[in-house]
Amino acid sequence: MNTDSRAAGALLARARTLHLQTGNLLNWGRLRKKCPSTHSEEEFPDVLECTVSHAVEKINPDEREEMKVSAKLFIVGSNSSSSTRNAIDMACSVLGVAQLDSVIIASPPIEDGVSLSLEHLQPYWEELENLVQSKKIVAIGTSDLDKTQLEQLYQWAQVKPNSNQVNLASCCVMPPDLTAFAKQFDIQLLTHNDPKELLSEASFQEALQESIPDIQAHEWVPLWLLRYSVIVKSRGIIKSKGYILQAKRRGS
Repeated sequence: MNTDSRAAGALLARARTLHLQTGNLLNWGRLRKKCPSTHSEEEFPDVLECTVSHAVEKINPDEREEMKVSAKLFIVGSNSSSSTRNAIDMACSVLGVAQLDSVIIASPPIEDGVSLSLEHLQPYWEELENLVQSKKIVAIGTSDLDKTQLEQLYQWAQVKPNSNQVNLASCCVMPPDLTAFAKQFDIQLLTHNDPKELLSEASFQEALQESIPDIQAHEWVPLWLLRYSVIVKSRGIIKSKGYILQAKRRGS
């Protein structure tokens, strides 16, 4: 095991929360391969921040109005709606902005054999509504809801969804009933190609174990993953994109 791996293992052994930040993935090609670290091996923080610091790129305040800042939130292993606020707060901090223009929430994880219902969405949507009301987010949307599910959410919600993503790989064409409903209530239908499970507990633990062999990876559970993008409005060019993840040690 190399020195970087030993140092990371020592820090992770004492931490209870792990935050991973990729920084701007568009900058990765210009980086030398280096293991980032913000803590010395003698310090043992409760919350371990692992960031590719050379790739971090905050938005210039003078250019903020020219940029559209969007995010998609994937709930992985948490049934706590507070994960939603944590993720948005971290995204704003990473990008150096006070507000995100658009946030889409992927359907939360449910047990096998159980159909997604309004009750599964409500706690997360309520937190998104709070974030809209506190001006942390401008617009909120959903992903992979069919017409019935979207209609139920729309009728219940105080802050209405302004968009719904559809995975065309699973349905080939936009469902006509969903299209008609979205048109009636001015909901934008978008497409995506995300896999059904972008990140699982097992895949996260496997990656963690490969990176740091001398740890108990099964003790760590990913709570959420947020993907963000910054687009120049006038040109449609992606200026920045990246991921932020939060994981916790079991029982902490």
